[in-house]
Amino acid sequence: MGQAILSVDIGGTKVLAALVSPQGEVIDRVIERTASLDGFDAVVEQLSKLARLLAERHRGHAAPDAIALAVAGAIDVTRGVVTTSPNLPEWKEVPLRGIVSSRLGLPAYLINDASAAALGEHRHGAGVGTNHMVFMTVSTGIGGGIVIDGKLYQGASGAAGEIGHMVIEVGGPLCGCGNSGCLEALASGTAIARDASERIALGTFSSIPKFTRDGATITAEAVAMAAKQGDPLANEVISRAAQYLGAGLANVVNIFNPEMVVVGGGVAQMGEMLLGPARVVVQEKAFALSARAAKIVRARLGGDAGIVGAAVYAAEEMKGNKS
Repeated sequence: MGQAILSVDIGGTKVLAALVSPQGEVIDRVIERTASLDGFDAVVEQLSKLARLLAERHRGHAAPDAIALAVAGAIDVTRGVVTTSPNLPEWKEVPLRGIVSSRLGLPAYLINDASAAALGEHRHGAGVGTNHMVFMTVSTGIGGGIVIDGKLYQGASGAAGEIGHMVIEVGGPLCGCGNSGCLEALASGTAIARDASERIALGTFSSIPKFTRDGATITAEAVAMAAKQGDPLANEVISRAAQYLGAGLANVVNIFNPEMVVVGGGVAQMGEMLLGPARVVVQEKAFALSARAAKIVRARLGGDAGIVGAAVYAAEEMKGNKS
């Protein structure tokens, strides 16, 4: 595969489109707020517009070989259908791959965004050189992707890797998926903000509101900033989330016995404040043999992991189809 791949990461708040080289380099990118409030057709038109913009910027260069689409949610990769998406709740059974391919006149490939990020980190990020790797993104929600024997594992229908929806605490907080006690409901950025907000509402003093934009809307970022300044409540909230995250990681280590677990996403930017205690839980809770084998590290590609991984996925699928 000699030309670049046009790679698009479609989220609930933003659409990121990029040209990605065969070496995994992001040649150029454009980003806009997602037009999700205007409906599905508006989002498709938006990504088509961004694709045309990138092509115009690089006129005279080789045209992209294909378009890669990374979307959060349950993706049926065989049919190229977004069955459901938490970020785009109106998208039900959307045949996105076929629609985009027809609109842009390019072969299109569709993949879950966390699986794409796992592939990006494995081929061009923290996981280079490993055979067995699990990627976990800890952000507004929690997702994951799995690499086994150097290959992305997607399961029977492409929906494998929903790490955030393993149940950690039966009867725990309600999760956005409709279940209760999921890892996502206990250790995500949303969970951290909710926990802090509830405790402050009950009268616990904290400096956290000083680190918010409006003095009232608590975010995980505000909690992290307060914790760095020694706020007791903020540190307690993050410690609790780290314990739950560690429990989830211990389950992952026991089930998959990976060489490495790569942790990315906005919340992972808390670094050792979150990952240090989580590693301790893994050593305490996971089987010793598996725990010794698994390095738990931060992601390297940051926000580019999804678009790089989606491009890798498209390139490898094209190569497989030709062989």
